Amino acid sequence: MKIIKYIIFLLTVISITSCGTANKGTTDKEIIKFKVEYNGALKNMMHKGDISAKANLKDFGSSEHFYALGALENLKGEVQIFDSKPFNTMVVDSALSFDNSFNKKATLLVYASINKWKSINIPDNVVTYEQLESYIEQTAEENQIQIDEPFPFLIEGTPKSFDWHVINWKDGDIEHSHDKHISSGLNGTIENRQVEMLGFYSDSHHAIFTHHTTNMHIHVKTVDNKIAGHVDDLTLGQEMILKLPDTK
Repeated sequence: MKIIKYIIFLLTVISITSCGTANKGTTDKEIIKFKVEYNGALKNMMHKGDISAKANLKDFGSSEHFYALGALENLKGEVQIFDSKPFNTMVVDSALSFDNSFNKKATLLVYASINKWKSINIPDNVVTYEQLESYIEQTAEENQIQIDEPFPFLIEGTPKSFDWHVINWKDGDIEHSHDKHISSGLNGTIENRQVEMLGFYSDSHHAIFTHHTTNMHIHVKTVDNKIAGHVDDLTLGQEMILKLPDTK
């Protein structure tokens, strides 16, 4: 009788241990690998003229593998942070100037920390901005990224061209438009330059951190660190690479 009770006790212990292990495995699968956050909103700039600081970059100075883009306070430049390295740009005396510190504030900031990326070759028939947007959505879903939540991406390679700008808003101007944001500072078209681009994709943040006509917000940095700013349009080249957060 004692032997039977002992066997029952052992079976009970094994059962409890197995359930605990299974629950732990389920919890591991549900761990969120990254989270996109933001401060400020495009609609507040456009409709309310609010371009005051909404985030202090110093708060992220010790963050590891930190990626961010946005606009500096009072719309006096652009924010680009790649893997915790700032390449912020402003217009000083009609020329492009870099600030590689966290000593700035932003009126709009979108950010996430990504420890590991997965590289994917972009097909050469993906050329336009619109084609890229569709490709990123499809590829993200294929790689188990929740496309109903915002996510970051990187693009590397040599595009045929890209249109860019660095905003330099006129003090006191309260009439905002997308075209005025582009023309207020430096802007132009760059051809056949090797770049790294950082973007954030979302189909539910229009007028927050994407414009109402697109699900993407992209900034660029040439690998020679001569140009960095907001991407207005682009035409992809061959053998370019898309990087998505590695969720495995």
